[in-house]
Amino acid sequence: MKENRRIRKIFKSRPTLEGAGVHLRRVFGNSEVPLFDPFLLLDDFRNTDPQKYLKGFPWHPHRGIETITYVLRGDVEHGDSMGNKGVITSGDMQWMTAGSGIIHQEMPQGDGSGVMEGFQLWANLPKAHKMMPPRYRDIKSAQVPEVEAKNGARIKVICGTVEGRQGPVRDIIIEPEYLDVTLPALAEFVHKTPRGHTVFAYVIAGKGVFCREKNPFAYDALGENYFDMKRDPYIHNGTAVLFEDGDQVTVSAQGEAVRFLLISGKPINEPVAWYGPIVMNTEEELQVAFEEYRNGTFIK
Repeated sequence: MKENRRIRKIFKSRPTLEGAGVHLRRVFGNSEVPLFDPFLLLDDFRNTDPQKYLKGFPWHPHRGIETITYVLRGDVEHGDSMGNKGVITSGDMQWMTAGSGIIHQEMPQGDGSGVMEGFQLWANLPKAHKMMPPRYRDIKSAQVPEVEAKNGARIKVICGTVEGRQGPVRDIIIEPEYLDVTLPALAEFVHKTPRGHTVFAYVIAGKGVFCREKNPFAYDALGENYFDMKRDPYIHNGTAVLFEDGDQVTVSAQGEAVRFLLISGKPINEPVAWYGPIVMNTEEELQVAFEEYRNGTFIK
């Protein structure tokens, strides 16, 4: 018999300022290590005011991680130290493996109405792969299969497999799954997940009930407030759910539709030394990385 994953913890995204002055909401980050292993950070950069995102993320280094950028609406221009440049737009994704080191910039442009909507996820690399050659995987919206289930659910399969349809991102070390799920009112979504993998969902529209749990108590990301779900049984837009281990995830929409990102990966279970845009295993490795960046030997 399949065991449903239960809610382990709930995280409400919180305002953060990053880059050259980008206003975003951080769902989880440094303070949540190692809860989300192999994932390090999730930022929600949805905004309707160009003055709050146009300064963007000018040239900066990365080493030891992968950055996954998913754009719902608007444009993001990018360029890097390897000479790559381009634009990812509505429905596109970029999976960048920084590996041994890359210097790049990301500049949100928004759409014609000034709306910018997207998310950036950081995934860790294991020690044996932290110094692998950098690489890009640019995924256009048309490359992402969309599965429509019998209950009306629509699932965009970026990475992983749903009903025999496999997403375009493959051969990633942490065996990730990345789904964009829209569930209509009064429908239920059940999805199998590998045992032992870290699994979480982030609600990006509407509200839903997760794990059929209508009255759990959980701390928010800062540990300051209880979400009393006896008064409100729903997980709302801008809130993440981290699941316990199990065989499957169950989500139901009640009186309105819910849209969420469902993400999973195989934990690395290694020490994390993290400062700014570089994540290694030891403080000594961090010092080497920043010294190389200062003296111009960072790019391999």
